[in-house]
Amino acid sequence: MRSALIVYGGWAGHEPEECATIYRRWLHEDGFSVRTATETSAFADPSIHDLSLIIPIFTMSKIEKEEATNLAKAVENGVGLAGHHGGMSDAFRDSVEYQFMVGGQWVAHPGDIIDYRVDVAKPDDPIMAGVKPFNYTSEQYYMHVDPSIEVLATTTFSGEHNSWIDGVVMPVTWKRHHGKGRVFHTTLGHVAKEFEVPEMATMMRRGMNWAARQE
Repeated sequence: MRSALIVYGGWAGHEPEECATIYRRWLHEDGFSVRTATETSAFADPSIHDLSLIIPIFTMSKIEKEEATNLAKAVENGVGLAGHHGGMSDAFRDSVEYQFMVGGQWVAHPGDIIDYRVDVAKPDDPIMAGVKPFNYTSEQYYMHVDPSIEVLATTTFSGEHNSWIDGVVMPVTWKRHHGKGRVFHTTLGHVAKEFEVPEMATMMRRGMNWAARQE
C-alpha cells in the first residue's frame, strides 16, 4: 500500500487543518495509508524515507536546517512531494534548500482576492486531460520560478494592480523532478473552499498521485 504524510500548520488564514482533511480523504479513497503531523520536526524523522508521498501545508513559519535537509534527501531518493498555494510555495522563506526542491517561491499577489483566468499549457499531459481554461477567484500568485519546471497551467497578469507586470504569463501549476523524486505544485487554493472548484481539484488530485513514488 502506498503511504503518505501530511504535515500541516503555519499561518491559519490558509486553513491548513481543513485542507489536510480534504487531502486525507482523497488519499484514503486513492488507496494510501495516511498519517498527519502538526510540527515541522516530522520532516527530520528518518522514517519519511520510506513514504510514497509527503504533502506540506505550512505557510511561512520556519524549518530547521536538519529538517529541510532530511526532507530534501527523502525526495531526492524517490519520495514524492505535492501541495498547493502558500502551504507549499510560501513555506519556510528562509530555506533555499526547500525552495530549490519546490521549484518556485511566492513573492506577491497584486490586488489580493481577484477574478482571473487559468489557461492550460499542456492539454496532452495526463494531469491536465480534459481540463479546459477556467475562470478563478482567489489570490493570483506572482512567483519566482525555477526554469526547469514543466509548466502545466498559467495565468496572465492584467497590470490593473501593478502596471509594470501587464501581460506577464506566470506558471500556476507545474511538475518537476528533484533527484529521483517527483514534485507537483499548484498555486491555487487560498482557502479550503477552493478545493470545490472542479478544475483545481482535478489537477491537485491527479498531481499528488503522479508525484507519489512509483512502487
